[in-house]
Amino acid sequence: MFKLSRRYIKTAFAFFIVGLLLGLYMIVSKYILGKWVSPQLITAHAHALLFGFVISLIMGVAIWMFPRPRDEMHYSPRLAEITYWFLTLGTVVRFICEITSSYINSRILDWLIALGSASQVLAGLLFIYNVWSRVRPVGKQT
Repeated sequence: MFKLSRRYIKTAFAFFIVGLLLGLYMIVSKYILGKWVSPQLITAHAHALLFGFVISLIMGVAIWMFPRPRDEMHYSPRLAEITYWFLTLGTVVRFICEITSSYINSRILDWLIALGSASQVLAGLLFIYNVWSRVRPVGKQT
């Protein structure tokens, strides 16, 4: 397994734990303490699990499992690394700012959430661009 694939997968596991813990906090708040949680916490929970866990896991497994083209013209390990950072940092920024915005109303937090979201979108587009040439039948080079 490639080093970057392991990093994607281990990062996914970390987001999974964080997402589960936030979910547990929300369940205890609602059903044990009788307090409704803010919509921002629900969004943070969803993004930790969807982007942080599921998407990171998919990307890590994909760059590990999809066959590498013989001509490395289309696939760039450096771009895969950049994609990792756009996805991870975008998700972290979004997660932290969404939780914070459930307690503090701030226009700066709104902009940071939008920036984190844009980073996630960019990561998705870069991933597809970079991996596109690797999606082919085994043994076929085009």
